Amino acid sequence: MQAIILAGGFGTRLRAVLPDLPKPMAPILDKPFLAHLLNYLQTQGMTDVILPVHYLAEKIMDYFQLEYAGMRIRYVHEDEPLGTGGAMANALCIYDASQPVFVLNGDTFVKLDYQAMYEQHVRAGADITMALRSVADCSRYGKVMTDNKRIVEFREKGEAGAGLINAGVYLVQPDLFAKYNLPRVFSFEKDFMLPHLLEMNAETFIANDYFIDIGIPEDYARAVRDFSQDE
Repeated sequence: MQAIILAGGFGTRLRAVLPDLPKPMAPILDKPFLAHLLNYLQTQGMTDVILPVHYLAEKIMDYFQLEYAGMRIRYVHEDEPLGTGGAMANALCIYDASQPVFVLNGDTFVKLDYQAMYEQHVRAGADITMALRSVADCSRYGKVMTDNKRIVEFREKGEAGAGLINAGVYLVQPDLFAKYNLPRVFSFEKDFMLPHLLEMNAETFIANDYFIDIGIPEDYARAVRDFSQDE
């Protein structure tokens, strides 16, 4: 199995605690957050990883080089921020396989059965399968509405209450964007999924194990505590 891990963001909300590091390099114990994620992916059967990088890219590239934890690492350097969709499309240009590829955020850690998600995606003949997580309050993330494992609606951030949220792990067909005329810079969620959702076979995979997004200082601090307790 192969993965694209989006690692090019500026991490603006973490600048107060990480002024000189990209978000995926946020230190937890004795290694970067991204190293913890890659170590977990290796246990799940991942063999190849593509990292789209931009902000302070050299810090990521110097640490992980071309191989990490037995996995081949490749980089796609963005001259400018491309948004989540643009980064995915750019990385897919060097993806050299016909099988589905996982896409993850470099600042999010989700425990799930990647092999089971892969098998479900193939059985369903899905264009995209999105991992969803049940939370007590969806207001920070936005709510995903489903019907019998199919995604039917995305709701904007701010709607309080329990529900399912996008856990930041996708499994996509490598030609996902082929028939669409998309700009170079675009948001995967707002500019692609929202307008084209009903045109695709968009499946869901529920991941109700551990989930952390270190996008804000409070959750980064929580991740440090959580990972310390697991040692």
